[in-house]
Amino acid sequence: MTRLPVFADVDTGVDDAMALAYLLGSADAQVVGIASTAGNVPVDQVCANNLGLLALCNTSDIPVSRGAERPLATPLRTAEDTHGPEGLGYARLPDATASLTQYDAATAWVRAAREHPGELIGLVTGPMTNLALAMRLEPSLPRLLRRLVIMGGAFDYRGNTTPVAEWNISVDPESGSEVFAVWSAAWGLDEPTHLPMILGLNLTERVVMTPAILSRLAASAGSATTPMSVLDDRGSRSAASNPLIRVLEDAMRFYFEFHFDQGEGYVAHLHDPLAAAVALDPELVRYRQATIDVELTGTLTRGMTVADWRGHWGRYPNAHIGSEVDADAFFDRFIARVGPFAATLD
Repeated sequence: MTRLPVFADVDTGVDDAMALAYLLGSADAQVVGIASTAGNVPVDQVCANNLGLLALCNTSDIPVSRGAERPLATPLRTAEDTHGPEGLGYARLPDATASLTQYDAATAWVRAAREHPGELIGLVTGPMTNLALAMRLEPSLPRLLRRLVIMGGAFDYRGNTTPVAEWNISVDPESGSEVFAVWSAAWGLDEPTHLPMILGLNLTERVVMTPAILSRLAASAGSATTPMSVLDDRGSRSAASNPLIRVLEDAMRFYFEFHFDQGEGYVAHLHDPLAAAVALDPELVRYRQATIDVELTGTLTRGMTVADWRGHWGRYPNAHIGSEVDADAFFDRFIARVGPFAATLD
C-alpha cells in the first residue's frame, strides 16, 4: 500500500489527540511531522501532549516541532474549560521518549513540503498561526502541497466561541485571513483541485461521538472496559485494559461532560478526527466551492468566516467548503483503524 505523507499541525486538545490516533492507525498514512500550535492549551503543553501521545503509541520517531507562543496579532486565549487543564481531559500520558526538533513549526512545514514536493498532505486542526508563518518563509508553499485540509470556521451556521465565530479561527483570525489570501494568490480558476478543503462547524458538528460508539472502539481493540454513562461520577477514570483506549476514554469523558454542561447531551463533536480522515480520503465529504475570508474588524463579528457563494467580490474561489458527510461511515472507518492499532499496544 502506498503511504501518503501527512504533516499535522495541531493544538492537542481532546479531538486533536483522536485525530492523531486516526493517522497513526492508518496504514495508508505516514506522519512525517507534527507542528504544535498554541490554542486549546499553551504551546508548551501542546508539545508535551504530542510527545507523550507518540510515546504511548510507540511512534516517537515522528518529529515534533514547537510553534509560536501566541497568535499573530492578539493575546492567546485557551480552552481548558473544554479540554481540561492539560488539554486531554482526565487522561494521563507517559513521559516523552523523544525531544522537540531544534527548528520551529513554521520551518518544519517548509522542510516537510520541500522533502515531499507535490505529495505532502497538510492538516491543520488548530489556529493557523504556524501555517501563516510558514507561508511567509516559503510563499510557494501552496504549490508544494498535494492538498491542505483545515478544520475551522462556520459557514451559514452558528459559532461555538461567539455567536458567529468558530474556536480555531477566533483564536487567530489574522492567520486565517492571511492563509486564505495567500492561497487565493497562488491558485486561480485554472487549478480548482488544489484549493484547500475547509471543514467548518456546519459539517463537523454532525459527527457526534457517544458512549456507545466509544464502547465499539474498545471492543474493536479487544479491550475490556466499562461503558460510560451520564450517571457516572464526574471524573471517573477509565477501566479499559488497553493503554490507548484508556487515554482516549479518560479524555472523552471530560469532553462528554463539557458538552453535557452546554446543554448538548452526553456526547461530543469529533471535529478534528473528521479532518484527519478527509486528509487521507477527500471523498468522505461533499463540498461547495467558494471564496472565503475572515472578518477582522467587526465589533460583533470578528473571527467570522464569510463565504461569497455568488461571486459578489469578483475574486477567484479559494476553498472547497465541506457541506455533507456520512457520519456513520466515518465512525465505521475510525473504529476499523484505531481499534486494531490500539490492540498492537497492549
